[in-house]
Formats: sequence, structure tokens, C-alpha cells
Amino acid sequence: MRSHFLLAIAALVTGLTKARADQAADRPHIVVSRAAYAEQLHGFWLGQSIANWTGLITEMVKVAPPFYTDDDWGKPADRAIWGQYAPHAGTIDFFLVKPGLVWGADDDTDIEYLYQHLLDSHQTCVLSGDQIRDGWLRHIYSNEDAPLSAIRFHRENSLWVSNEKAYYLMKDRGLRPPATSEPEHNELYSMIDAQLTTEFFGLLAPARPKVALRMAHLPIRTTAKNEAEWIAEFYVVMHSLAAGGDNNAPLGSRLRAMAAQARKQLPSDSYAAKMYDFVEAAYQANADKADWESTRDAIYERYQLTSHDGYEYQQAFDAGINFAASLVSLFYGDGDLRRTIQIGTLAGWDSDNPTATWGGLLGFMLGRQGVEQAFGQGKLSETYWIHRTRRNFPDHTPSRVGEDTFSQMAKRGVRIVDRVVGQHMQGVVDLENDAWLIPMVADSDRD
Repeated sequence: MRSHFLLAIAALVTGLTKARADQAADRPHIVVSRAAYAEQLHGFWLGQSIANWTGLITEMVKVAPPFYTDDDWGKPADRAIWGQYAPHAGTIDFFLVKPGLVWGADDDTDIEYLYQHLLDSHQTCVLSGDQIRDGWLRHIYSNEDAPLSAIRFHRENSLWVSNEKAYYLMKDRGLRPPATSEPEHNELYSMIDAQLTTEFFGLLAPARPKVALRMAHLPIRTTAKNEAEWIAEFYVVMHSLAAGGDNNAPLGSRLRAMAAQARKQLPSDSYAAKMYDFVEAAYQANADKADWESTRDAIYERYQLTSHDGYEYQQAFDAGINFAASLVSLFYGDGDLRRTIQIGTLAGWDSDNPTATWGGLLGFMLGRQGVEQAFGQGKLSETYWIHRTRRNFPDHTPSRVGEDTFSQMAKRGVRIVDRVVGQHMQGVVDLENDAWLIPMVADSDRD
């Protein structure tokens, strides 16, 4: 009797799946290979790590003239504004990790890792404020209990500016998002933090930016509000759009089309929108597309040296100045992974963060093999050491250094997308054909 019941349930589920597939097929939709998407997510983590650790060589070294130029590539790096050299490399060059060694976590990847873990462990698509607060407190050190830094010889919890402020609002005052980004509680709400911790939510909602923005809303509002919030949303939209579009078009033109679409997310009267328009116009007007430095210098003069478009420079961690700098490497990099990372590394200010964002996005679009081919490499390391900066995560690789691999991280990401497609997109997870059928909706439609 029980077996007949189970067969009936299986037949019903199969019928519902087929009905949903037929319904999805009747609307404009895309078909996405789950296996190919896992390869692309691997490329995201790998590309982001390369760009992150390359950009760290010049992080906070040049926040005012004289800035770096292309002529400085391959030369020794200078000290950062806090008086220290980057500990992992002395020369401004691509930082690559070969198999047998491990990619260390950094704040450009470890909070995204945390959010993916929370989505996976809670079996949800949208995190609550309580889930975010509890996850931060479980997995992020305080400055009181963090390990001693081998470089600076004091305890270091690997949080800065708004991230750190939000953490202590959770720890000491019991606040949860979005209260942790309210200006009355967090005076650093306009800093860069959300840009580097939330863009990957776009990859969890392929080709459906509105779904991605709902998923990313509270993670963004953990640390950012207003302009910094809108800038973070810009990056989320771009990452979501990366799963759609014409895969045969040159990457540079695809990225510019994605950026133009994401620009619509920025309120027209915001300084973020006006910064975008200024940088894009400077790029278009520049006959020498190798001369990215002139646009970077114009950003310094317009937004840091003097105040324009409603933006007033506060410090080199501002969301605004780093957003403008990131657009320089986006436009002038023209879809070339190496060139984009190179420009981002030399551009100045908080150079590892925008660089890591575009390295991750291009890494996703290229996939793992495309990233490795871009650097003329065989396989690069895929081992990830999350406990370098965070704590209390499962050890997925007990037989080797580090706790995880990019391929395992990508598989867990695919599982999350399964839920998102089925629960929030009215799409179909077709396990038999290892694919998603994702209905497309017009911009005016409600996801």
C-alpha cells in the first residue's frame, strides 16, 4: 500500500513539473545548464581571488597624486597609507596560486562565503535580519577574541569601517539589519563595504535582477544606505544580467550593455548616477582607449579635489570614489580579464575591492578554464582557506590545507539557485536534463 502511495506522489510531482515546464516554455525563457553554471561559479571564485590578491598589493597606497600609471606595472609597490607594505607580494603584478597551495580568505570573498553558507544551511533564498546577525556573530571574530595578526602583532578581526561598526552594533546592542545601516546608529553607512560583500547575490538569481535585489536587500542594508546601497545594487544587477544576453558578443560590449541596464537602478538625481554618466562620457570621448589614466585623474579632480554632483569626499573608503574608480577599469578593461585587473590595481584608493568585483564577474562569464587560459596557466589552485579570517565553518577538505574548494562552493551555489528558480522565478529545475528553465519578465513586471 505504501509503495502505491509513493508512486502516486511521484507521478503527481512529475506531472506538476511537466506542467510547469510546459507553462515556462509558453513564455519567453532561457535554458541554463546547471553543470555549465557550476563551472562559471568556480570561475567567479577563482577570478575574484586572483583580482583580490593582486589588488591588495596596491590597496590604499595611492589615494591622491602622484597616482600609479601603466609604467608602474611590474615595479615594486609602495607602502599603504598605514605605513606597511603588502605582506604577500612586493611587486605590482598578477598574484596566482598554484595547485598544492591555498587561496586565503579576505574581506572581498569571506562575507560572500558566509552569506552562501547561511543560505545553504538555512535552506532559504532570503535571509532574515536575525539570521544575518546570528551568522555574523557566530562566524566573525571580535577584536577582543580574534587571533593575533602575524603582520601587525595585534588582534585583527578583518573588518573595517561600516562592516566593523555594524558588527559591534549587533554584538553590543543587539541590532539587526536594516537598523545596523541606519545613519542614526552607523555613521559609516556611506562607505564601500556593501560593494564587496553582496554582488554575488546577482549570480544566485540568473537573468532576474529584481529577484536578486530582493535576496540582497538585507545583506546590503547590513552596512549601507542611500548612495552606498544603490551602488551595491548596481553591482548586484550586473551580476544577475551576466547569465543572459548574447554569449557570442564580445565581452566588452556585453559588459557595457549590462552596465547601461544596471545604471537604470540608480536614482537619476543620485551622485552615483552622475558619476556613472561622467565616467562613461569620458570613456566614450577619449580617442585613446589605452589612456585610462586621464579619466582616473579627472575623477580625482572632480570628486576628491572639488565636490561635484552632490558628492563630498570623506575618505578613501568612500563608496563613491571607489565606484567611480571601478568604472574606469570596467570601461577601459573592455572585457579583458587581465587588463581589467591591471587597471583596477593601478587606479588607486581601495584598489583591491573594485578589482575583485570585476575579477569575479569576468571570472563567472569566462568560467574556470577561461580564467586559467587568460593567464596562460594550467590549473590554478582551487583550495580556499576561510578560517584565515573567519571561524566555525565546516571543514569540507579535511585531508588538505584550507576548509573548502571552489568546485564544492560552486556546487552549493547551484543548489541555492535550484531553490531560487523553483520558489522565486516560477521556473523549472529539470534535473533529468541538468538544466533550469527560467522565464523572462519585462522590466515593468513584478518578480
